[in-house]
Amino acid sequence: MDKELCFMSLGSNLGDREDNLKKAVNLLKDCGRVFDIKCSSLYETEPVGYDDQGYFYNICISFTTDLEPMELLDITQSIEKELRRVKTIRNGPRTIDLDILLFGDRKVRTQRLIIPHERMYERAFVLIPLSELKEVDVKIPEDKSVRKIGKFTF
Repeated sequence: MDKELCFMSLGSNLGDREDNLKKAVNLLKDCGRVFDIKCSSLYETEPVGYDDQGYFYNICISFTTDLEPMELLDITQSIEKELRRVKTIRNGPRTIDLDILLFGDRKVRTQRLIIPHERMYERAFVLIPLSELKEVDVKIPEDKSVRKIGKFTF
């Protein structure tokens, strides 16, 4: 099976935010079906959708995989569970959030998964780090603070 180039957004605003991101990337790498991971810089971003919470740390990653989109979704959800993500409030605080943004040039629309991610073009915290890994040909919203912290390594 051919490998496809994928892009993913990761965020955390509970606990050790940077460590949560590192753990998530390493768990993804350790699944054995994700290759050539490249990371954006680390950004601190103002929350979107629910403001009564701490700022997030966000990154984007690119990688190749021989997984199918639903298999990748299952892995990302198992990583969120392992890192103790609890969904209480929509867009609320979380230890980790992994969103599949792009999966080759595939389009997926199911109850569980939509690719390309349906709100990625509305979110500066996604587009700014993504633009380090891939040309982004859209206007980046300026409604929320997105501040570059520095290099991210996992």
